[in-house]
Amino acid sequence: MYKLSSGPVAYNPSVEELLKATQLPTDDLQDSDYQQGIQLFTLEQDEQTIGVVGLELHGDCALVRSLAVSENERGQGLGVLLLKHAEEAAQIMGVKELYLLTTTASDFFRRMGYEVTDRATAPPSIAQSKQFAGICPASATFMVKRLADSISA
Repeated sequence: MYKLSSGPVAYNPSVEELLKATQLPTDDLQDSDYQQGIQLFTLEQDEQTIGVVGLELHGDCALVRSLAVSENERGQGLGVLLLKHAEEAAQIMGVKELYLLTTTASDFFRRMGYEVTDRATAPPSIAQSKQFAGICPASATFMVKRLADSISA
């Protein structure tokens, strides 16, 4: 039985282990001051973290980051489940646009309604994020999804 976190969870060793296993960066997540603007959501099975997704909030836009599913659990639609959960949470928080950077999953995100866009179009708050400004390589694909009108909690 899968358990999707209903609200944000704290960065913890099981999240870090999953991100490292999927070769996603964790350096900025270890910075407690920077963590305050990041909302992490997890998917658990038998009390083991098998999926994670993050939202880095920047006013009415956010950066989708750290989407990972354990290798043994892939191919079951869990990445879709996590991403939709993050998108719904973003809408509730008043986010209008979601941005992301990816080096490996642009096809997945296209299927989920994200469009490739030029890095020069990034809002200043996104462009100044650690992910955009240095952690992700300049060759990473930059994508955006405009959300429907925000919904209230």
